[in-house]
Amino acid sequence: MNRFFWIAFAILLLASCGKEATKEAVLSEGSVVLALGDSLTAGAGVTIQQAWPALLAERTDWDVINGGVNGDKSSDALQRLPALLNAHDPVLVLVTLGGNDMLRRIPEQETVNNLGEIISLVQEHGAEPVLLATPQPSIAGAVFQNLSAPEFYRIVADRYKVHLIENAVAEVISDPELKGDPLHPNVEGHVLLSDKIFSDLRRLGYAR
Repeated sequence: MNRFFWIAFAILLLASCGKEATKEAVLSEGSVVLALGDSLTAGAGVTIQQAWPALLAERTDWDVINGGVNGDKSSDALQRLPALLNAHDPVLVLVTLGGNDMLRRIPEQETVNNLGEIISLVQEHGAEPVLLATPQPSIAGAVFQNLSAPEFYRIVADRYKVHLIENAVAEVISDPELKGDPLHPNVEGHVLLSDKIFSDLRRLGYAR
């Protein structure tokens, strides 16, 4: 009886781990990766060559498409996504959205729904989505340099069984020396952000 209990428990535990329990296949050189996001991805305040998608491309030899648009909300990116998928046919999509939703006080459930639709579209296209969390705007967090991602990113990642890179953006944005303005990384910030994203993608198995 005890043996069957522990077998059942182990199965349930593995199932609850979802996507985080798996190791992905390494992407080959030249693989097309879409970075879908807002100004954090577009590189507000730096050149497009200095933004983290270009730096990630240099490090991996992937073809990283910068699909960031300044000011984009999750709903805006959702509308743009089908054309980007058809134009570039990526194998991996890095989704970094939600910051402008929070700044503009979009209802959280609307953001969750939009992120879910984005993930579903990516999966239907045959690509792998990876969700990158954006920190919750906070005066206290900015003062004490400890911004953190809201819980809804984890909810979305668990619901759709996708990988979540939870702390990379928050850790960079929390450091005033890595920002060109209160919201955006400077050149050094993008370098560190690309390093953190690369490290997480390597941990997940996508990069060597």
